[in-house]
Amino acid sequence: MGYYDHFDESIDYRQHPEKYRVGRGEQGVLMVEPYKSELLPHWRFKTPKIAEESCRKLSEMFEEYRKQDDFVGMDMARKYIQMGYTRARRYANYKGGIKYKDKEKKEINERQIDEEKAASAQIFKRKWDAIREDENYLARKKAHQKQYG
Repeated sequence: MGYYDHFDESIDYRQHPEKYRVGRGEQGVLMVEPYKSELLPHWRFKTPKIAEESCRKLSEMFEEYRKQDDFVGMDMARKYIQMGYTRARRYANYKGGIKYKDKEKKEINERQIDEEKAASAQIFKRKWDAIREDENYLARKKAHQKQYG
């Protein structure tokens, strides 16, 4: 089974949460509908001000999914918040976000720290850390995994 084989873009995961697998990290973030269409338009990190607004909106959506008892939505919002951190950090470390000079040879570009992107990354990191310690989220995650795998 490949990295993304357990995600099918033709499935409405809100209607079929039993088909959703939590996966690792950000797996499926650009494939799980209708959440991708709901969350992606709000995912931005170019400046700390933009990142703050993005993280606030994604956090509100996380809480709205919680109110709707929609674990898949919660987990997808968590993934976008996590991706806000990881992508902003990549752009903070490497000009244009390009880590590899030559990916096949595993030649890495020299780091050139962009403090603005690093600040954006920290905004998302704080929220991601809070979610990873959110007992309600963790209990829902465990229950989903126990019920559906």
